[in-house]
Amino acid sequence: MKQSQLFTKTRKEAPADEVSKNAQLLIRAGYIHKTMAGVYSLLPLGVKVSEKIAYIIREEMNAIGGQETQSAALQKKEIWEATNRWSDKVTDNWFKTELKNGTELGLAFTHEEATVDMMQGYISSYKDLPAYPYDIRTMFRNEKRAKSGLMRGREFFWKALYSFSENKEQHDEFYEKSKIAYANVFNRVGIGHLTYLTFASGGSFAKYSHEFQTISEAGEDIIYLDEKSGTAINKEVFNDEVKKDLGLKDAEFTELKTIETGNIFDLGTKFSEPGNLKFKDEDGNEQFVHMGSYGIGISRLIGAIAEVLSDDKGLIWPEEIAPFTIHLVTFGKNENIFRDAESLYHDLKNAGIDVLFDDRDAGPGQKLADADLMGMPYRIVYTERSLENGGVEITKRETGETEYVDPARVIAHFTEG
Repeated sequence: MKQSQLFTKTRKEAPADEVSKNAQLLIRAGYIHKTMAGVYSLLPLGVKVSEKIAYIIREEMNAIGGQETQSAALQKKEIWEATNRWSDKVTDNWFKTELKNGTELGLAFTHEEATVDMMQGYISSYKDLPAYPYDIRTMFRNEKRAKSGLMRGREFFWKALYSFSENKEQHDEFYEKSKIAYANVFNRVGIGHLTYLTFASGGSFAKYSHEFQTISEAGEDIIYLDEKSGTAINKEVFNDEVKKDLGLKDAEFTELKTIETGNIFDLGTKFSEPGNLKFKDEDGNEQFVHMGSYGIGISRLIGAIAEVLSDDKGLIWPEEIAPFTIHLVTFGKNENIFRDAESLYHDLKNAGIDVLFDDRDAGPGQKLADADLMGMPYRIVYTERSLENGGVEITKRETGETEYVDPARVIAHFTEG
């Protein structure tokens, strides 16, 4: 894409009412537009990041047997009454509406009940199990106080997978696979080195659940990390009994602020019983389906990445989720240089390399500052001065390392080795 064709523009300042670092950077760099507190529209660059993260998640969920669905956002009152989660006194983050005939509906804030209702038509025998449907979609939560930019919104994009198993043994087998799949996701989006599988409360149906917590001063959670073993425990369940249970009675723990970027739960029959989701086992006996829940907030993940992979100049996108691999910049009044830079832009595109070409009529200071702010993994500066220094100037955004490469060798530089 040519930057002159982007309808979005960078900004020197974020909106005065935006206090979170992630939203400030994403707004200034032209990735999101703030509609209201807790509600953000994704702009073209933001859509590209979101789609790349969703693609990674799809690959990892499909690899462990997940099947993508597209569940409805509008929810029937009856299925939520069965689990006692329709009442605002029990669940206080509903957005509710009604049909023209007065029938009450809700905008889903999670999908356990809806997925159980859907699977009624497809599960009746042990031969139908296991099953692993998942959604990647927009969700709605009527947060009393939306805060932290994209990390706690009233409208957000997420992935939720629900596992349906014959028994706990079959559930546990998938649960362990999901841990690996989640670790793969966080490694691929660039924050695996900052993200820890964390023991958390399992509620009334399991001893523990597991969260994926990413170290950040912007986080709302506190974990205790034993760096020697790599084991992390949420502050909510951190006590001597839990430490002993995990074999860490004498371990040395570091207290850290974190962002919860994913979670997995053993649901047992908490939702299958009120939803009356049963199957006949091999002996012909009826059993309730054993369930699990596996969530990642995609928009929250974008916010978390912006928090932890950025510096005082702007964003620093990992290559696998960056909108473009290369930000090609040229400036000066030499028309031949501009034509050569444009030719390189087309050559990179034809080679299958995502490239954003800054062809705007703007000064070098603005172009270089915008490139840093927008955060593509590599910046190529094609100018008379760079050629005098030995070629085009290629700078890696993450490290600031710069080298000069013959223009004729640029494609090989990015495709070989």
